[in-house]
Amino acid sequence: MIYPPVPKHSHYDVVIVGGAMLGASVAWFLTDTPGFDGRILVIERDPTYQSAATSLTNSCMRQQFSQEINVRISQFAADFVNNFRTYMGGDPRVPQPVLHSFGYMYMAATRAAAAGLRDLQKLQARAGAGTRFLTPGEIDEAYPFYNLTDITGANHNLTDEGYFDGGTLFDWWKRSARERGAEFIANEAAVLTLGPNGRRIDSVTLASGQTISCGTLVNAAGTRAPNVAAMAGIALPIEPRKRYTFIFSAEQPLDRDLPLTIDPSGVHMRSDGRYYMAGCPPNDDPAVAPDDFTADHTLWEDKVWPALAHRIPRFEAIRLINSWVGHYDYNTLDQNAIVGPHCEIGNFIFVNGFSGHGFQQSPAMGRGVAELIAYGEYRSLDLSAFGYDRIAAGRPFIERAVI
Repeated sequence: MIYPPVPKHSHYDVVIVGGAMLGASVAWFLTDTPGFDGRILVIERDPTYQSAATSLTNSCMRQQFSQEINVRISQFAADFVNNFRTYMGGDPRVPQPVLHSFGYMYMAATRAAAAGLRDLQKLQARAGAGTRFLTPGEIDEAYPFYNLTDITGANHNLTDEGYFDGGTLFDWWKRSARERGAEFIANEAAVLTLGPNGRRIDSVTLASGQTISCGTLVNAAGTRAPNVAAMAGIALPIEPRKRYTFIFSAEQPLDRDLPLTIDPSGVHMRSDGRYYMAGCPPNDDPAVAPDDFTADHTLWEDKVWPALAHRIPRFEAIRLINSWVGHYDYNTLDQNAIVGPHCEIGNFIFVNGFSGHGFQQSPAMGRGVAELIAYGEYRSLDLSAFGYDRIAAGRPFIERAVI
């Protein structure tokens, strides 16, 4: 998709810095919000999205979280995917993506870990999720290919949990938003200028030199969000962290779908069409530069393959097909999103720090931010728990179910 380099106007009601999944979602939901008719500009530094988390994601969805609001966010995402064409106004051009609900299988290797999973299952069930706690015998009955000698139980959910084609959502959000008048440009925010009282963003100066005034600024810049925030004197506890994905074939394929299995080793695995996908963080997990995608090629042989072969003996004989490194915009305070206005600069709105959950949370977050801008409040889901005030106070809202 080719974006022009410069904006058409000198003022926009909403300027969104970052045009990947979250930025595109906010733009589209704004155009779909009754009563909002403001001018929207989306600034994207790389319209190829080659290194964006949006392009390097595993595109999965789950309801197995430790915070109820995260469960409900994913429930809306599942409904949005399952009824995508309807949400897009019934446009016959819009394809209907499929949510492949093979579920997540969170495994426990100790009694304490199994007890923790039982507690999470109760929380998720209260929120309407279909999570079940399975004993090793129940796991073996449903999925006899696992080695369960060191497993004490697992949580599994076959309802609206698995893989979805998020790329279709992304493509159509961009396309539809532009058809409705939102502008996407290939440029970069270089300077944010505050008003005389320091309590609002007055304008954005682009890398190409143009200055545009704005009513509201939305930070949707992913791993570069701290750089955007710093232009306004705001600190964000977000850092890029590497996450690895491996695609492999098996000499003895499984006779049924492999749930997205979170192994106690830290490696996860799932079906991926006729292949399989695995992923993990590196053993040493430091912050990296936003453009550092250098791979540790020992990780597959030393960590991933041994974990796969241990958990599923048929995966002793496998062949690596492809691999890549992506980034999480990792919130070091509590691994939860930062969403909503700054507590002092009221027209600076965050949609950042998703720690790997952004793709699946993008429908609810886009809708929520659009409501906040159009109405001054959340009207569908109350997202105030993700507000910046907790960051300023150092008060974590911790999400324990982070992969």
